[in-house]
Amino acid sequence: MTEIRLQDLAVPGTPFAVRVTPRASREKIEVQGGAIRIHVTCVPEDGKANRAVTEVLAKALGVAKSRLTLVRGATSRDKTFRLD
Repeated sequence: MTEIRLQDLAVPGTPFAVRVTPRASREKIEVQGGAIRIHVTCVPEDGKANRAVTEVLAKALGVAKSRLTLVRGATSRDKTFRLD
């Protein structure tokens, strides 16, 4: 099985979509057909899940958290991030 790297999907300056599942049993990232799904253990209260998603995504991309910007979907499961 060929491993898909998130670096190939996230082009700097271009927005990319992420589907989030909060309150998961463990944190993980899945890529299916070019769609990124992130599972986090945090609850979606007071931005906790958004911060957890940003941390997991930054680690998977190998970049600092400050380079990721949440463009759209702060209160939605479907989010759009941009890598600066």
